[in-house]
Amino acid sequence: MERKVVGRVTHYYPKIGVAVIELSAPLRVGDKILIKGSTTNFEQVVESMQIEHKNVEFAEAGKSIGLKVIQRVRENDIVYK
Repeated sequence: MERKVVGRVTHYYPKIGVAVIELSAPLRVGDKILIKGSTTNFEQVVESMQIEHKNVEFAEAGKSIGLKVIQRVRENDIVYK
């Protein structure tokens, strides 16, 4: 299956398990994503995301979103859909 890059991690908040992702393609709640980096490699479903602390169902390319992640991620990890 061909995967498409949808963004990259620009920040991670370990206490709350939230990654800040700068999107290069649209993303919506319910999408299955893969987060991959030098030490990161896991898949999860987007269950909720936020833009400026407001829950959104959909975010377009160019936006930065806050995304609850199930594992630790690192800056510059790539997010695929």
